[in-house]
Amino acid sequence: MAKKRIAVIGAGASGLVSIKCCLDEDLEPVCFEMSSDIGGLWRFEEKPEEGRASIYRSVIINTSKEMMCYSDFPIPDECPNYMHNSKIMEYFRQYAKHFDLLKYIRFRTKVCNISKSPDFTETGQWNVITETNEKQESSVFDGIMVCTGHHTNAYLPLHSFPGIEKFKGRYFHSRDYKDPSEFVGKRVIVVGTGNSGVDIAVEISQTASQVFLSTRRGAWVMNRVWDGGEPQDLILNRRIFYSFFKHNFIRKSVHFLAQQKINKKFDHAMYGLQPQHSLYSQHPTINDDLPNRIISGRVMVKPNIKDFTETSVLFDNGSEEDNIDFVVFATGYSFSFPFLDNCISVTDNQVSLYKYVFPPQLEKPTLAIIGLVQPLGAIMPISEMQARWVTRVFKGLCKLPPASDMLKDIHFKQVEMAKR
Repeated sequence: MAKKRIAVIGAGASGLVSIKCCLDEDLEPVCFEMSSDIGGLWRFEEKPEEGRASIYRSVIINTSKEMMCYSDFPIPDECPNYMHNSKIMEYFRQYAKHFDLLKYIRFRTKVCNISKSPDFTETGQWNVITETNEKQESSVFDGIMVCTGHHTNAYLPLHSFPGIEKFKGRYFHSRDYKDPSEFVGKRVIVVGTGNSGVDIAVEISQTASQVFLSTRRGAWVMNRVWDGGEPQDLILNRRIFYSFFKHNFIRKSVHFLAQQKINKKFDHAMYGLQPQHSLYSQHPTINDDLPNRIISGRVMVKPNIKDFTETSVLFDNGSEEDNIDFVVFATGYSFSFPFLDNCISVTDNQVSLYKYVFPPQLEKPTLAIIGLVQPLGAIMPISEMQARWVTRVFKGLCKLPPASDMLKDIHFKQVEMAKR
């Protein structure tokens, strides 16, 4: 019997492990990567590439090597606990070489369209149209694993910032930020207190004359280093803690105690960062240097922006800062699947997937989305577990529940997320 052919879209952290899991289940993977190399998000380039995630030169991962590595390929002992993007790329290259994955990847190949084959209800097969060197090719696959991530399309809601069209300074999304060299002696506003926004504000503050960090709802800011010098995720990301979260009272108590401990590092209210939401109901921000930059005056925390003029910015609390040279919008990302032929609907950056992986209403479970989650921790182990499950479903070793049960599960999770 011929091996089932599986199309893997993307050769980043999720795509590489998806190829590996296909091989483990004796499937035949073909990975399509639109760029010239592996790594996805973690491969730094001087200029952002269209359709691909982009990072800045100094990015260091927020999860420790012990918590982010693939299960069957530990990160070498000599690597630091928290790795620079270049070290992560070295790890990916070692992983791909060790398991001989590169020969299954077709580089510089764009996936143009994926549609159901005419006999999909019987076979579950897909027609995949790809383009390489301006030449299109059509192939049939027995399964699809989409590994494109959710950091490709910059979300820049300029309609939420009145007067931006009058502003004579330069503004751009954090996706286009690379290093602080062009901000020497400048007055800069960074909008957003997620990981990218805080990282960029801290880094720019080393060269700029003044950095203002604008936040709409505050953020919990945690250090990478926990008590005794241990990586914080190695201490906190344990099953015993998450088992408590099933019980509402215990969850609230744990959140309260954790918030108290974090505020002992620095009082978030005093520093203008106190959020309305509880810890872990939203992603905490990981940064070791922000309190020092605030207390030294290099970064000033400001509320949400109310209005722009030609040279100044007015904030919700009535304060105003003039002679602003740059505004960096760290306002997140949106995702889409333009190559999928109406098989998955994305609305307001939300998509209905069973266990965040399978579309629930397909006649055959032969399409899966890998790595489209934003966990409190590393994506690599989660993508690996998803890929293991998916390949076993593709092979017929695991069965999905009826569509009605999958929809109930999706609805339950959406309700729980709304409560958070």
